[in-house]
Amino acid sequence: MGMDRNTVIGFVLIGLLMFGMFFFNSRSQKAYQAEQQRIADSIAKTKPKIDMILARKDSIKVDSIRLAQKLITPFANAQDTAEKLTSVSNKVMNLVFTNRGGQLKKVELKDYKTPGGKAVELANGTNNKLSYAINSNGRAVQTADLTFSDVLLTTNPDSGYTVVYQLKDSSGNEVISHRFTIKQDDYMIDLAVNLTGADKLITQNNLNLVWQTEAEQMEKVKSYEVQQSELGYVKNGDFDFKSMISTDDKKFEKPLDWLSVKQQFFITAILARNKFSSAEVAWVTPNDSTNVITKTTANCRISLTPGVVSASIPLQLYYGPSNYNILKKYGNQMEKIVPYGNGIFSFVKYINRHMLLPIWDFLRKYVASYGIVILLLTLIIRLITSPILYKSYLSGAKMKALKPEIDALKAKHGEDKQAFSMEQMKLWKQAGVSPLGGCLPALLQIPIFMSLYYFFQANISLRGQSFLWAKDLASYDSIATLPFEIPFYGDHVSLFTLTATLTSLLISLYSMSSMQDNTNPVMKYMPYIFPVLLLGVFNRLPAALTWYYTVSNTITLILQIVIQKYVINHDKIRAQIDENKKKPVKQSNWQAKMQQMQESQKKMQELKNKGTKK
Repeated sequence: MGMDRNTVIGFVLIGLLMFGMFFFNSRSQKAYQAEQQRIADSIAKTKPKIDMILARKDSIKVDSIRLAQKLITPFANAQDTAEKLTSVSNKVMNLVFTNRGGQLKKVELKDYKTPGGKAVELANGTNNKLSYAINSNGRAVQTADLTFSDVLLTTNPDSGYTVVYQLKDSSGNEVISHRFTIKQDDYMIDLAVNLTGADKLITQNNLNLVWQTEAEQMEKVKSYEVQQSELGYVKNGDFDFKSMISTDDKKFEKPLDWLSVKQQFFITAILARNKFSSAEVAWVTPNDSTNVITKTTANCRISLTPGVVSASIPLQLYYGPSNYNILKKYGNQMEKIVPYGNGIFSFVKYINRHMLLPIWDFLRKYVASYGIVILLLTLIIRLITSPILYKSYLSGAKMKALKPEIDALKAKHGEDKQAFSMEQMKLWKQAGVSPLGGCLPALLQIPIFMSLYYFFQANISLRGQSFLWAKDLASYDSIATLPFEIPFYGDHVSLFTLTATLTSLLISLYSMSSMQDNTNPVMKYMPYIFPVLLLGVFNRLPAALTWYYTVSNTITLILQIVIQKYVINHDKIRAQIDENKKKPVKQSNWQAKMQQMQESQKKMQELKNKGTKK
């Protein structure tokens, strides 16, 4: 006894859905590569012109601009003061502040390392800055170009820190203060921008804030990390995101709560307690010769009360992991950045957040090996879905019991497919067998199947965890590197992908060997296509995912053999079918209409045939 036609159709539909998603992901990667080539070509064409302009500007700008600023700005004494750095640490971060712009210069995460063993840095150097324009004698000056007073560093009662930078004009009437508050065990940094004389410092009651961030490569495969990069935001109270796979921009005309740049596993974000009134964000995805994932510049406007003299603008900065549990505690929808389900499968994020993640967190509290945690999670899932699997196999057993009668109907009606279809439906109804009994249970497994696909790709706790030969469960495992790249496969051999493909193929072979109808050549070979697709598609996916599919396929194969050979009583099923045939058949309205339609079509065909004979 094996899978009936409808069961096979169900699993084929799963395969086609998966292939469709993988196909569009592949198209996205190709689009990314094409965009990189276009950018590189454009840069190559314009580089001589750019270099000439920059050289000409550099020869005259520094001295003249500095001299002009000293003559016209009341903040002239803040132009040439030497840069001074201040280092602060809490339990999760090492921070470096600079008096140049009174801002954060470097962020290093203590608990995360790059594949090369270095600490993950989410901000480092001049490509990451926070600045805004102020008026100075009719001239706009960026705060990032001004040097603030020496830092005032204090320790807070919770063992955190407060870092304060201040800038005063020559009269003391206009004062700018940047107050950073760092908690003891938190990735979120509070920033209060305080302005005295705001009515003179700010134009048209708008603070024009410039936020620049550069995301560097943190994972093994840059192209895969770029595919996972997204611009996240909350607009009108709703979270949304936009892929950053290629150079682009986005304008926001309505208020925003926050903006974020997400790499595969890390996030840099800026939040406004009183909202940004509008924003324009542009990002550049550099070519493959650099280790930069994306460079982002956001121009954000914050509206102040007209005529206000003293203003306090509360902001927050987040530099940390894409961890659902950490982000959830902030209560601002940042946990939605974690991609637990997108596109047509966005609904599976609820399965991941409210079912799989709690089980996962519980298991990893008591089990050290993440590979074993995946195995246990798989066992639990297969236990939960076993009733669905049982119903699918039970339907297959019923269909096989009816096979002799179905074959007899085929022989009786020959080429008259319409008559055969009518008789087949009557037989199924009399026997109490649903033609969709094998298809629907297979389709019901799609949500679990897809939720795990997203779960293992987005779960940062897998990052850097080893199991067997896999050094990092968040990336693909490789037992051999090829000297060349095979199209649709790659330049390496993933052993977990091979085991997932092999176990999937074994399931197909076992199912086809006992399938009651294997005369259709399409149905005969379709189940073999999906395992072959796995070989190419899964070779680039995280080892945690391919290890899960290996375990899941093995359990499925064992359950299939046990249920079919030792659980299902075929004699009892035959007796039940015979008993059902003795009962009066009650047709639903839909079935009655279908039967009437088929009978009407049959009569029309008979009349047509008689007319042809005359």
